[in-house]
Amino acid sequence: MASFIGLSASQSQILYRCSPPVSSPGFISSSAYFRKRAPGRRLLVLPPKCLASEPSQDTESKAETISSPSSSSSSSSSSSSSSSSSSSSSVSFPSSNSTYKWRAGLGAIGLVETAYLTYLKLSDSDAFCPLGGGSCSDVLNSDYAVIFGVPLPLIGLVAYGLVTTLSLQLSAKSLPFGISETNGRLLLLGTTTSMASASAYFLYILSTKFAGTSCSYCLISALLSFSLFFISIKDVGLPEIQKVVGLQLCIASLVIASLSASYSTSPSVPSSPPNLDLPYFSTEITTKSSPFALSLARHLHSIGAKMYGAFWCSHCLEQKQMFGSEASKLLDYVECFPDGYKTGTKMIKACADAKIEGFPTWVINGQVFSGELELKELAEVSGFNYNEQVE
Repeated sequence: MASFIGLSASQSQILYRCSPPVSSPGFISSSAYFRKRAPGRRLLVLPPKCLASEPSQDTESKAETISSPSSSSSSSSSSSSSSSSSSSSSVSFPSSNSTYKWRAGLGAIGLVETAYLTYLKLSDSDAFCPLGGGSCSDVLNSDYAVIFGVPLPLIGLVAYGLVTTLSLQLSAKSLPFGISETNGRLLLLGTTTSMASASAYFLYILSTKFAGTSCSYCLISALLSFSLFFISIKDVGLPEIQKVVGLQLCIASLVIASLSASYSTSPSVPSSPPNLDLPYFSTEITTKSSPFALSLARHLHSIGAKMYGAFWCSHCLEQKQMFGSEASKLLDYVECFPDGYKTGTKMIKACADAKIEGFPTWVINGQVFSGELELKELAEVSGFNYNEQVE
């Protein structure tokens, strides 16, 4: 129960306390006691009930006060953990963007290089070779610089352009045709895999077919291709690589098989050993010309027929021997390698424009005939009638 003690107005004090039960010896219940202690003062004693819930509320409030720091600390720790996780997730995102930018930069370098080489190839110009001198042009102008009739630098230009474009679009998060970022990365991985496979094959060709020849453009392109390939592997990650490793092997095998098929089907103009360095030389014709050969040679000259050959070609020599020494001098003969032949040397422009694929080659009345021909065959295809000439 509670006891309220009213004192004089001058003191204006109200006493409130929660008392123990009535049986408690320390409980004061007599009004006389208060008269003795405070004479002349009025005492008002009220018996309101002391609610047991009040102390518990205080206890709960204190408990809440005590627990609130722990809850706030737990919430702060959870918020800090969530912020740290979000910050950790946000850290990997810029890393991915930087990867795209690096790849776009390397692709742009390759794009400039292949654009320059494509211009040289299409304009039939010689490349500036800072290292290796003229051997660089020998490689770039060889038969290995063409794949199924398409200049190799032009194929490289398309590949580097695709890598550069995709990398920039991935960095800007704006891929075309609704391609997701994951599929864009896999597409880049497939492209760089094909480029690295082709570069490895070309390095093999350079070391075997062009031994001792330096090609700075070839080495730069190979370095760029391998760098792009390894960046793509790091970007995709090992778990995803394991899922598509079979596809990568198929792409690499297809690229190497296509290159091998192209070089095996393309005709090799020189029939001499690949590493042979031959200075130009002339061969004397020892046979005597017959009247028929002389008349045929004059006729071929009059209609503008031309014979394309090479100084080291044995079949060209045999064709001239058929005409004889006098008649062979009357032929319109075009030497495709007047400055000699060595590995990678290209034919003169007249032979290249005629699309010569072997020696000897005759161009008669707009028709192309490959290989040595008998004099009667030449007379027939050129419309020569010996009897009319005799008459």
